[in-house]
Amino acid sequence: MNILPKSIRKLIEELSRLPGIGPKSASRLTFYLLKTKDFDRELLATAVNNLKVELTFCQQCHNLAESVLCPICADKTRKQNLICVVEEPLDVVALEQGRGFEGVYHVLGGVISPIDGVGPDDLRIRELLDRIMNLGQGAEIVIATNPSLEGESTAMYVARRLRSIPEVKITRIAHGLPIGGDIEYADELTIAKAMEGRRDYQVN
Repeated sequence: MNILPKSIRKLIEELSRLPGIGPKSASRLTFYLLKTKDFDRELLATAVNNLKVELTFCQQCHNLAESVLCPICADKTRKQNLICVVEEPLDVVALEQGRGFEGVYHVLGGVISPIDGVGPDDLRIRELLDRIMNLGQGAEIVIATNPSLEGESTAMYVARRLRSIPEVKITRIAHGLPIGGDIEYADELTIAKAMEGRRDYQVN
């Protein structure tokens, strides 16, 4: 016998469908919302309802935006001929936190994954090629897909397609050990990537 009212069970069920939230976390969130003021719940409901209404995709990089161009593409101080190719909008957020990249981005919208029915034509690879062709010579494309099997396959496919464009420099972000991490706790793939990405060690 379920003693919880139907409305509470329904909210727990819907929250449980979100990534990273299980039934227990969904239950805690539901009962937290029950204790909040009506005004706060209304603000949350409005924010959720407006999530897609007020959002669009940047016409240049296909990142989430509120206007024709996202803030990064609209920034004239960014290097337009330096393009970092990522899988999803969240990758842009993560890379921007590093504050070391001066270029712009291109969001593919996923990775090539035959098991999930996702092929090259399902991603924004054609748009990337068209964008680079319009830039002219001297562009650098930084491929920053994840170091997963699908991410690496996507990176290789994109790199092959880019080789057909003359005077384009193709680079791949380095993968390796995190700052402050211990080698003994790293997995085999991380160690292998760290070795592949080694560079000259300059001592002042």
